[in-house]
Amino acid sequence: MFDTMTMTKTAGALCGALLVFLLGNWAAESIYSMGGGHGEDHAQGYVIDTGEGEAEEVVDEGPSIGELMAAADPANGEGLFRNCAACHAVVDGENKVGPHLYGVVGRDVGSVASYGSYSGSLTAVAQVWTPVELNAFLENPKAYAPGTTMGYAGMRKAEDRADLIAYLDQTDGTTFEMPAEEAAAEPAAEEAAAEPAAEEAAEPAAEEAAAEPAAEEAAAEPAAEEAAAEPAAEEAAAEPAAEEAAAAEPAADAGASDFAALVAAADLAEGEKLYRRCGACHKLEDGKNGAGPHLFGIVGRDIASVEGFAYSDALKGLEGEWTLEKLSGWIENPRAYAPGNRMGFPGLKDEADRANLIGYLQSTAN
Repeated sequence: MFDTMTMTKTAGALCGALLVFLLGNWAAESIYSMGGGHGEDHAQGYVIDTGEGEAEEVVDEGPSIGELMAAADPANGEGLFRNCAACHAVVDGENKVGPHLYGVVGRDVGSVASYGSYSGSLTAVAQVWTPVELNAFLENPKAYAPGTTMGYAGMRKAEDRADLIAYLDQTDGTTFEMPAEEAAAEPAAEEAAAEPAAEEAAEPAAEEAAAEPAAEEAAAEPAAEEAAAEPAAEEAAAEPAAEEAAAAEPAADAGASDFAALVAAADLAEGEKLYRRCGACHKLEDGKNGAGPHLFGIVGRDIASVEGFAYSDALKGLEGEWTLEKLSGWIENPRAYAPGNRMGFPGLKDEADRANLIGYLQSTAN
C-alpha cells in the first residue's frame, strides 16, 4: 500500500515531467519559428527549396467535344443510355418522368409539346441542344442549369459523354453536322464563341451591313426610289437619295454607339459564364487554337487572321476587322449571318448577353 508520502512524490514527479515537456516545447518553437505574439503572422525558421513553387501549374483541358465526337463510339453510348432509361425513352413521343430523347441532338430546348413538366431553368441557359450544350449539361446538370428538376448527378468522363451524345444523335435517323477540323473551329464567338463560344461571317456586304436595320431600311428606300425614277428625273432623285443616305449614316452611328455603350457597361462575370459555351472549341490564350481559332484579342482583330488556322472560304473573303457590331451580328445568329457555315452554335438572341460576352472577351486581352 502506498502511504501519503509516496503518493505525494509520485504526483510531484508527474508534474515535473509535464513541466519539462512544456519547457522543451516552448524552446523548440522559439528556435524553429519567428514572429510576434498571438494573432500575428508566423514564419518558418528556414525553408527547404524544392523548386516546386516556381513551376507553373499546367492545366490539361483535354480534347474538345468536337474532337471527341469525331472518335465517339455510339455502341458504348447505347450502353451508357441505360443510366437514362429509367426517366427517358428514345421513342418519338414516348415521355416518361422526363421528355423523350428521340432526335434530341439539334432539337430546340424545352420543345416537346407532349411533355408539360419542364422547369424553365433549361430555356434560360440554352436554346438548342447542340453537342456542346448537351456535353455541358450532362457533365453537371445542376451546375449548368440551376433549378433544374433533373436528379441525375452527371457524367464526369468526357469520352463517355461524347459516346452517349453520338448514340442519341442517331435515334432519329439523321446526324447533326458537328464542325470538323475547320468548323468545329468556327468561332463560337469569334465565330461567336460559343463559349462559346466569330470568324465565319457573312458576305463582304456585311461590312456595311453591320449597321443597324434602321440604316439598311434607310439605304433601301433611296435604292427603290432611284430604281423607280425615270431618266428625266435622275437629278431630282439624286437629291433625296443623298439626303436619305446622309440620314442613314447617323442612324448607323447611333446604333453602333448604343451597342458600344452596352459593351462598356457589360457584366464581365455574366460574360464569363456565357463563354463556357464557347470554351469547348475556343481558347483565350494567345496563339492557342482549339477546334476553332483562339479568341484572344478578337475585338478589333482582322477577320480570318490567326496564323496556322484553316479558315473557310466564307471568312477568307471578308475584309476588315471584328468590330463590336460585326461580332454582335455574328453571335446573334451565325447561320443567318454567314449562310453555309458549319458551326453548330445556335447564337445568342439577347443583346445584353451578347454585350456581356463581347465585353468579357475584350477584357481578357487587356
